[in-house]
Amino acid sequence: MTKIDPSKYYVLYDGECGFCNFWVHWILKKDSKNNFLFAALQSNFGQQFLSERNLEVKNLSTLYLWKPEKYYLQKSQAVFKVCELIGGSYQLLSYLRFLPTSLTDFFYNSVAANRKKLNSGACEIPTAEERKKFVE
Repeated sequence: MTKIDPSKYYVLYDGECGFCNFWVHWILKKDSKNNFLFAALQSNFGQQFLSERNLEVKNLSTLYLWKPEKYYLQKSQAVFKVCELIGGSYQLLSYLRFLPTSLTDFFYNSVAANRKKLNSGACEIPTAEERKKFVE
């Protein structure tokens, strides 16, 4: 497995989803503090992450945010933490984490169920520097 950097946050996402890829590139552009690394759930890294936690390896509709040696978050809670870490005006969205998770995950699941229809079109090609943030 890839050497784990405990100082980073790992975003695990559906690598075959255009909508998901759009948001990964959005995080890349907003990551001025260099907090994030990325892995597709379909990758060896992603599949090992899921297997080690007894999570469904074929369910690719869930976003995970993993802080090594500390915790992992999923679905809406992962989104809120990403917003908090990006900071600025996006940090305001992180306050939604205080709403019941059942409610925020309901909305997350609604978007996830329709994410293929929300495809943003062509996937953006990461720069050489951005490619360094993707783990296999």
